[in-house]
Amino acid sequence: MPRMQNDTAAEFLQQPHIGVISTLRKNGMPYTVPIWWLHEQGSFWITGTTNRVWCKQLKLDTRCSLCIEALAPVPGFIAVDGHAEAFELPEFDIWPISRRLAEKYVGSRNPEDPAAVDRFFDNMRTEPRLLFKIQPTAWRAIDMRVYRGKRADREYQENQSANDSK
Repeated sequence: MPRMQNDTAAEFLQQPHIGVISTLRKNGMPYTVPIWWLHEQGSFWITGTTNRVWCKQLKLDTRCSLCIEALAPVPGFIAVDGHAEAFELPEFDIWPISRRLAEKYVGSRNPEDPAAVDRFFDNMRTEPRLLFKIQPTAWRAIDMRVYRGKRADREYQENQSANDSK
């Protein structure tokens, strides 16, 4: 199966695509929510407020999955499984990474209004926030421009075509 090339993946991870984090409830059922994310040095950073359900769940059970999907400029997805480590004030200065998240998402969507990042970030600083660093243990990445389906599906279709032509 063609995977996303490294240079394509690196470019994809710089784009402000929305991700979906999956955490685990106490009963084992998954819980998913859309999030902003930042990829740096092989890890993913996400931020939330301490009272959000998914943040509480990650503090109780660090296992998670993050899926990032896009239609443009590269149609495809990157998904990771891993463990999330919580970082909180005052032991860890969460604000530099939180600022970069605001720049990535708010700045890219409001290039004509550079003060939009400042306003958004100033509001973030009024909330009881924390950061999570997701260290991936498994990666999945597909560039849909070159994807032809799973090998088993292609083999099945080829066998069906061969049987139909008999």
